[in-house]
Amino acid sequence: MQLTRLELYQRVCNSPLNKIAPELGLSPTALSAICRKHDVPFPGAGYWTRKAMGLPAELPLLPEALDAIIEIAQPAPRPRRQGPPPSPDIRKKRGLKPPRRSRHPLLLGVEEHLRKTRVVEEYEFLRPYKRILPDIVASESALPRALAIANQVYLALDDAGCKLRIAAAEDGLHRIDIDERETERKDRKYGRYQSGYIWGPDRPTVFQLDSVPIGIAVTEMTERVSMRYFAGKYHRTESKVIKSAKAWQLVHSYTHLQDVPSGRFKIVAYSPKRGVEWFLSRQDAEHASLESSIPEFIESLQGAVGQVQALMTAADEAAEKRRQEWEAERERSRRREDQRKKAEALLESQKQLAQIIEQWTKVMGVERFFREAENRLAKVSDDRRPHLETRMALARKMVGDTDPFQFLASWLAPEERYRSPYESDPEASPGDPGAAHD
Repeated sequence: MQLTRLELYQRVCNSPLNKIAPELGLSPTALSAICRKHDVPFPGAGYWTRKAMGLPAELPLLPEALDAIIEIAQPAPRPRRQGPPPSPDIRKKRGLKPPRRSRHPLLLGVEEHLRKTRVVEEYEFLRPYKRILPDIVASESALPRALAIANQVYLALDDAGCKLRIAAAEDGLHRIDIDERETERKDRKYGRYQSGYIWGPDRPTVFQLDSVPIGIAVTEMTERVSMRYFAGKYHRTESKVIKSAKAWQLVHSYTHLQDVPSGRFKIVAYSPKRGVEWFLSRQDAEHASLESSIPEFIESLQGAVGQVQALMTAADEAAEKRRQEWEAERERSRRREDQRKKAEALLESQKQLAQIIEQWTKVMGVERFFREAENRLAKVSDDRRPHLETRMALARKMVGDTDPFQFLASWLAPEERYRSPYESDPEASPGDPGAAHD
């Protein structure tokens, strides 16, 4: 295939080399060699990363030269020098060594998500929008090292037979609050107003160690430094900006102490099971870096399995005891409510019965009145009787039905008002009205 120099420049500026090279039948390395040979610049990986994040990025300019025709062809392979054949022992050793992965699968594409962050101050941790990510907390400047440490820890755990994953919502595992301070102090002064929020994933990063779930986190630590407010921002008092400022420029500035990312890291392993308070950590030290302590850290984790398992068993027993106590209290509450309802039903029935008796008495008085009036009506003279009989009928009509049994038929007994679920329970106490007040 033949391309002009300008055509080749346009192609490599439209897509990364690893996408253009297969279309031309080349490897990315061979294509980059052809570009360098003909002085055709191409953007690096940083350009494509910034472009994917929506950040401004500049393309390299094409130097002026003749727009010659470039022959695109796979370079001929160099002949290899033939050495003596390897011995069987060397072949055997080479065959036993498995290929090591350069990047753990859990970290693929994570850097891009971590850099898509909310607005943060210069001396604060990243706060990415995505909430389901590996448990890595770092500032922007220290993010490459954070990913390198996490990668080393994850690969070491894989080698130990522990497969990492991000916990699922139904697992019931939680991430603990991790102290980001390098030195233990009585107070905390992180953030511009000393109450800053540090991002953390919604779900923990966990692995199984002999069926015991363990959470793992990599976090950058904070150190307490003196900060000076100058030109609308906070700067370290020993920074170049402050040291280069004139004395008169610092007259109206002020300083305060603040916890800021230190660039040093620590690894924290912990129990993600609620009720189990256990953690193990390693951090950067003056005499040794954190990376050098990772093998010893993995061995310490393996040795702590029994302790964590015992704590989990104790937590399960305590949780079961609390559940039983809660169920017993609920049962006592239900029984108290049952006694209250039984007493209430009895009182309501007694009250209704008293009202019925009172109504019955009134009805019987009305009945006696009409019977007495009818008896006396027979003795009244004939000329007055029709008029009085008419008045008597109107009076009965106005009074209405005076059958007293209709009131008794509407009465509800206590058992009809409320039926206790403990009636067949021999432990249920009798329906004593006073039991509601026990």
